[in-house]
Amino acid sequence: MPVSAGTLVLGIVLLFVLILLASSIKIVKEYERAVIFRLGRVVGARGPGLFFIIPIFEKAVIVDLRTRVLDVPVQETITKDNVPVRVNAVVYFRVVDPVKAVTQVNNYIMATSQIAQTTLRSVIGQAHLDELLSEREKLNMQLQKIIDEATDPWGIKVSTVEIKDVELPAGMQKAMARQAEAERERRARILLAEAEKQAAEKLREAAEIISEHPMALQLRTLQTISDVASDKSNVIVLTLPMEMLKLFKSVGEAAEAYKKKAEKEGTGKA
Repeated sequence: MPVSAGTLVLGIVLLFVLILLASSIKIVKEYERAVIFRLGRVVGARGPGLFFIIPIFEKAVIVDLRTRVLDVPVQETITKDNVPVRVNAVVYFRVVDPVKAVTQVNNYIMATSQIAQTTLRSVIGQAHLDELLSEREKLNMQLQKIIDEATDPWGIKVSTVEIKDVELPAGMQKAMARQAEAERERRARILLAEAEKQAAEKLREAAEIISEHPMALQLRTLQTISDVASDKSNVIVLTLPMEMLKLFKSVGEAAEAYKKKAEKEGTGKA
């Protein structure tokens, strides 16, 4: 059955209407926003969910609002104390203003990457090597502040910047190893000297106590003999107590005095 011209035209019109209707329906996810351009001018951002645009006259540019992880490639630079280093980092950022991210910069991901690279080289160049190795958190905060301020006009929020790896020349690594070894040896010698000083002070206190209490020396002697006697292979030599030696000395002196007195009396009688 031949199709009339009117029916054919109606079918074409219906098909065109369906195509326009399909192109006017937009659906964006929860983490996305659609920046709407009407005749080349921005009219705002829409979403998430379902919305309609005017075909031909309006265009939607989808922007992802999730946090992105940007790996900053290795940067070769020289620290403030003239040490060459190779440093890389990672940047966490997200879009907070989709209109600015689309209209203020051509490619906000590439632009953020370039800003991160140049800022990393600049900050490392102003830091000493010891600061780079021991105060990395301070440098991370400094990097985050500078990059965030630079990308703020683009509607970008930089939440975190972390320096991942710091590569040093082989010669510098050996020098640092020798320095660490010397530092450990210095601490060991200081600890040994402190121990000797404390031991000497304790011995001095013990000597003062023993000099005030002579019996303490005898008790210490008996304790030492008891400790040595536990091993039967040792030969124990007992020494006379100091009091007994003093007694013998006193008896000897008395005997000598008595002898001299007797000789003197015998000579007088003769």
